[in-house]
Amino acid sequence: MPGEVCSVVNIRVMSQAVISKTAADGTSLSARDVQSLIEQVCPAKDYRRKRVLLIIPDGTRTAPIGLLFKTLHAQIGSVTSAFDVLIALGTHPPMTEQAICARLEITSSERATQYPDVRIFNHQWDNPDALRQIGFIPEQEIAQLSGGLFSMPVEVKVNGRLFDYDQVIIVGPVFPHEVVGFSGGNKYLFPGVSGPEILNFFHWLGAVITNPMIIGNKWTPVRRVVDRAAGMVQISKLCFCLVVDHGELAGLFVGPPEATWSEASELSSRCHITYKDKPFHTILSCAPPMYDELWVAGKCMYKLEPVLADGGELIIYAPHLKEISVTHGKLIEEIGYHCRDYFLKQWDKFKNYPWGVLAHSTHVHGIGTYENGVEKSRAQVTLATHLSPELCRKINFGYRNPDEIRMEDFANREDEGVLLVQKAGEMLFRLHESPAWAKGAEN
Repeated sequence: MPGEVCSVVNIRVMSQAVISKTAADGTSLSARDVQSLIEQVCPAKDYRRKRVLLIIPDGTRTAPIGLLFKTLHAQIGSVTSAFDVLIALGTHPPMTEQAICARLEITSSERATQYPDVRIFNHQWDNPDALRQIGFIPEQEIAQLSGGLFSMPVEVKVNGRLFDYDQVIIVGPVFPHEVVGFSGGNKYLFPGVSGPEILNFFHWLGAVITNPMIIGNKWTPVRRVVDRAAGMVQISKLCFCLVVDHGELAGLFVGPPEATWSEASELSSRCHITYKDKPFHTILSCAPPMYDELWVAGKCMYKLEPVLADGGELIIYAPHLKEISVTHGKLIEEIGYHCRDYFLKQWDKFKNYPWGVLAHSTHVHGIGTYENGVEKSRAQVTLATHLSPELCRKINFGYRNPDEIRMEDFANREDEGVLLVQKAGEMLFRLHESPAWAKGAEN
């Protein structure tokens, strides 16, 4: 982040009490910009003796979460009766104390001396005692929200800690997202701190629609389900949506989760989508270290599938990666990675697996067909990781030795149909003229 010199910003008060600051082109918001906005929307007098829970993402999202945490704590932490943090893991592994300090951009010493009263919790999606059932979305509504794709009641559970506080403050970035269209807003509740039932349902809903039809589109069926579930959480919610461009804060939007996310996603669509004229037959998609297992490194496929040519190869290059998934690895080894129709046309065989795992499988595999017992992939996904060649074959992916890959061999060859993306997973790539299978589901 820049220093304490204020950047040139645009300030707007929008519908439903959304307030934003956006940086002028070529600049970014400063720490002082963030401080002044927090002073405006969170006056200390309004938080006296209140209990506040801050919900933040884990380490798999690029954003200055530490800046927001420290500035909010400085503004209201001394007057609240509680200022705690809940990490929106979804089904990701719990964060260690060291990783939490890194996420909050503080040292262990600062944690002990400056923030000793801040309690920090990892979400426990698989612990029934940590969850509270808040109702069901009835099957008629699910049919309407899903555009008729599903007709079933869906149980809604959320982390029970939310109800111990007077206000929940959601802080997180907005990026194009493979399941919901754009991340952020209520997504930090569902699936961030939710139970598995609704998580599995809407991940599979997104998979049935397919990643290219969802990603980078705003009002998707999945977003409607997420917002409907969040409406059942009857507590005060304030949302900070961050739009981060090349590591710098391009915009900060504050207000009710739905309206705030809506405004932030418009800026994200301008910052985070790169358009190309033609597809590429070879893509080297480099996973940053924050993607430490294939469960999250799959984003290197999601964001690039729309520009991967038919019959082409996308290589997920992650020499640091040694796990499919700490949480779901055994199940993924059982089922492998396959296209959507592989599961839909054998539904009796797969319907009892967690639907979120099935969804992940289809998203990383990409578009394909399954006819007469034969699966045909539209393109090839190859792993250049520390997963063994045998394991790659078992899960239905190609293998390349990461030690034999030189990024420079893929650089500056776009005219030849070769694309190098050195930090993949957050920037979405699209074609100016999308093929039918990649036209969006927004309506």
